Amino acid sequence: MTPHVVLQPRRARPFFGRHPWVFAGAIGSLDGSPADGDPVVLTTHEGEFVAHGLYNGQSQIRVRLYSWDEAAPVDAAFFRRKLESAIDLRRRLDVMRPDGACRLVASEGDGISGLVVDRYADWLAVQFTSLALYNRREVIFGLLEELLAPAGIYLRTERGVGKLEGLQAQDGPIRGTVPAEGLVIADGGLRFRVDLAEGQKTGFYLDQRDNRVAVARFAPGRRVLDCFTYSGGFALHATRAGAAEVIGVDSSEPALRLAQQNAELNGLGHVRFEKAAVLDDLAARVERGEKFGVVVLDPPKFARRREAVEEALRGYRRLQALALRLLEPGGILAMCCCSGLITQDMLEVLLAQLAAEERREVQILERRGPAADHPVSVSCLESHYLKCLLLRVV
Repeated sequence: MTPHVVLQPRRARPFFGRHPWVFAGAIGSLDGSPADGDPVVLTTHEGEFVAHGLYNGQSQIRVRLYSWDEAAPVDAAFFRRKLESAIDLRRRLDVMRPDGACRLVASEGDGISGLVVDRYADWLAVQFTSLALYNRREVIFGLLEELLAPAGIYLRTERGVGKLEGLQAQDGPIRGTVPAEGLVIADGGLRFRVDLAEGQKTGFYLDQRDNRVAVARFAPGRRVLDCFTYSGGFALHATRAGAAEVIGVDSSEPALRLAQQNAELNGLGHVRFEKAAVLDDLAARVERGEKFGVVVLDPPKFARRREAVEEALRGYRRLQALALRLLEPGGILAMCCCSGLITQDMLEVLLAQLAAEERREVQILERRGPAADHPVSVSCLESHYLKCLLLRVV
């Protein structure tokens, strides 16, 4: 008999509402002795079926829920249905072009909590953030091969997941071949080199695809500063759009080499990349009295735990304050945040405070998120991690 996880009284509503994360505090008892990664049935304290899930006693997310159909357990047939649905969406979005890249599976957004699959031309990069799904990796790899016939599959791990999930995995090729010297993808009319083995995230920031194009609309004739540039995405789009000058800043030497290679790959010479700690660099530019028409802030995740939220907000405040001082009247600030624990409302409150302190008028032009191949489940809005505010500063 499948073990049952019994909820405490009056704790079932979110899970009937299809929220996929059951934390330890919501659980009243266990009926059975599930091992980490085992399938379980979630029930109310009165014994009513809620959902099928996978258990992990090492994780704060004690149970991840997947199926709310009592007759449809989490088995190979379930994963096939979910993967087929995810792939069908990307085909309808027309993002599965032969030389392109896209997110094929977006974890909670596609109903497979703990699994990310990115497609780079003929190759797949797979990332597990759930021990239970990692334990089922051979089933998932087999289905991906059957449904997509990739040239190769590469496993990438996310920092900190091993400690959070008790998951021991190492990056490396899993199936087929992997390009020895990286590969080149087309993105928004430009070409970018992708390193499946060493690149940030799974190799490229696919979620910012539409935002890079949106910001570039404001670049013609202006001086542009792209902070945390990584492989040069925002900087190169701004350069191609006709910016008067573009500077990309990052603290990583490998990232800057990659950005420079991408500039050369696209024949874009009117851009330069500089190595610096971004906060220090911004402060120095303010001190020198520099001005820009567009400033892009796309920092790494500042808050990985709830206890880090206040410190993260102080970091965002400092970045935003310096950016406001660098912007010429009528300039554009693109403020990005990939910390899921930091909400859009938090960022806007910070901006309102800074607008008053800096005596600048700040107008919200667009509230943006990730590209459409990164869907967000309305049942798990916590997975809406990427925010991108386009702001005009008068």
